[in-house]
Amino acid sequence: MEPNEQPGCRSTHRTPIFEELKDAQRILIAGCGGGFDVFSGLPLYFRLREMGKDVHLGNLSMSRLQYAAGRKLLHGLTEVTADSMGPEDYFPEKFLSQWFRTQGEEVPVWCFPRLGGRPMTEAYKALADELDLDAVVLADGGTDSLMRGDEQGLGTPWEDASSMAAVDELEVPVKLLISVGFGIDAHHGVCHAHFLEAVADLTQAGGFLGAHSLLPDMPEVQRYREAVAATFEAMLDRKSVICSSVISAIDGHKTVGAE
Repeated sequence: MEPNEQPGCRSTHRTPIFEELKDAQRILIAGCGGGFDVFSGLPLYFRLREMGKDVHLGNLSMSRLQYAAGRKLLHGLTEVTADSMGPEDYFPEKFLSQWFRTQGEEVPVWCFPRLGGRPMTEAYKALADELDLDAVVLADGGTDSLMRGDEQGLGTPWEDASSMAAVDELEVPVKLLISVGFGIDAHHGVCHAHFLEAVADLTQAGGFLGAHSLLPDMPEVQRYREAVAATFEAMLDRKSVICSSVISAIDGHKTVGAE
């Protein structure tokens, strides 16, 4: 227990990432690599909401947004809700919003189509203005977002890179990246050692904010698990290997989750 922490309470004020976000009130957590990456930001989303923050969700979407109904901003950026019409075979953002509705909440997910660098930057700027953001946290389900480019196995970093470059251009006080599933990108050829080398470089540059475990008894982890399970049930043939693997690791299993 940290100094001045009351019994039964969890202290966050000394944890570097929460220290970075302590003055932020309007925060966007966005999946940076597409697909289910937005789910990787859910534990932090729930924790920040518990702290009284106004938190929004976004995702670089792999869904066919051209067929999705919803409020649109610049370059096809779409506000997906539980009522959004769109492809039923693959639409994790809609099913996530529908899960929130079962919890008594209406939570949209802002979906970025796969764009080039400049349109992505402009779309992020439009959303930052729309939500009056003072912080953006990008969430990567794996760790390939930290690859420099000269590693033998890079995973799939190009979507991550486009989101990171766009957010880097934003004029918001706080811009962070979280990588959730250490070791998961091995099935994409990423070597664990290269991730650790990247962490060492970040540490030397003063940019590493620590590593934190997702434990089974954490309320935010339990809600993350429930949201993933509900979405998997709605998309039986399109489950996420990343989310499956993270949940397997939380449960103490050594094997990678099923596709």
